[in-house]
Amino acid sequence: MARGRAVEKEEGEKHIGLLKLAQTLSFLLIFMAGIIIGLAASSHIDRYFNSLPTTTFSSSSSSSAAALQTVPDYSNCTVVHRDCSGDDENHDDDKKAMKQKDRDCWSVDGFVRPENLSHGMSDDELFWRASMVPVKEEYPYDRVPKVAFMFLTRGPLPMLPLWEKFFRGNEKYLSVYVHTPPGYDMNVSSDSAFYDRQIPSQKVEWGSPLLTDAEKRLLANALLDFSNERFILLSESCVPVYNFSTVYSYLINSAYSFVDSYDEPTRYGRGRYSRKMLPDIKLHHWRKGSQWFEVNRKLAIYIVSDSKYYSLFKQFCRPACYPDEHYIPTFLNMFHGSVNANRSVTWVDWSIGGPHPATYAADNITEGFLQSIRRNETDCLYNEEPTSLCFLFARKFAPSALAPLMNLSSTVMGF
Repeated sequence: MARGRAVEKEEGEKHIGLLKLAQTLSFLLIFMAGIIIGLAASSHIDRYFNSLPTTTFSSSSSSSAAALQTVPDYSNCTVVHRDCSGDDENHDDDKKAMKQKDRDCWSVDGFVRPENLSHGMSDDELFWRASMVPVKEEYPYDRVPKVAFMFLTRGPLPMLPLWEKFFRGNEKYLSVYVHTPPGYDMNVSSDSAFYDRQIPSQKVEWGSPLLTDAEKRLLANALLDFSNERFILLSESCVPVYNFSTVYSYLINSAYSFVDSYDEPTRYGRGRYSRKMLPDIKLHHWRKGSQWFEVNRKLAIYIVSDSKYYSLFKQFCRPACYPDEHYIPTFLNMFHGSVNANRSVTWVDWSIGGPHPATYAADNITEGFLQSIRRNETDCLYNEEPTSLCFLFARKFAPSALAPLMNLSSTVMGF
């Protein structure tokens, strides 16, 4: 009996020993598994972080140096522009061309009132940049609303002396932008309102979408100055028929923009519509009007921001359809007709018929002729009230008209 108990005790001790051994082995296995998992995870993390471009911070690697060059250096923010502080004719050629000035690239003044119109942006980049709208309504600076005068030219500005006289003394309230053929140099004096006001331009062809591209390019460049509130498109043959204070007050205080937009049920109007624009643009949307528009800032942003509808015009409005006569009038009619006066502030004479209006030369310029433009025979509406003051500008004028216009500018036009 005692021997049986001894055997049972011995077997129990063996069982307990085996159980402890199993527990120890289990612990060792779990411990080893943890080490293996930890090593594997560490190796994965190392490979992940090694795959990141951390080597760009190493000065010993040639590839690192190349990568560092792609990071803008804002430690020395300097712009290069012409020296406008003195008379260029009294400077050496090197000083006449360029002068370096330090400037804070992140200042509010540099952001909202860019001095230098030169830039390397593509049209898409420019339109995107110009479409930015601050959410905050208050301005962090003393904003004086300005009128942007945008000249779309084929080269020289024969009426430049008249415009310089018109602008003189009012520089605080205006901005000038000139779109010329690429490579053309206006060559004006440093005290001119047109000095350094050429925007980066591209080739333009009459009657093609390139002409409307140029209009949008002018608008977008002018929108970069947050003080510009009204935008008027002009040609080299346009002249003002009132003084600056009258023009400024008329535009700044207007509740409406001035874009010619009407339905013409002929082959020169509806006949230019293409059904390929369906379903986005329908025939009842289609409008025609003068390309010489005037818009406020909000509408200017809408125009440069649009790509959907403009792309349809670029594809399907081809001669004898002309985008400059249909795109903006149609676009505003579709979405912003309630804020458009539906007329132009630029007078033009189409009485001779044909594809181009009448051109007036020196012999045509008289006091009576100018007064007939200034005081329209038929009243128009200004802020929903009738007025005879309907036109602020007029075209087309030949270069020979400059001398008599200069002579009559003070007595008739008031400047």
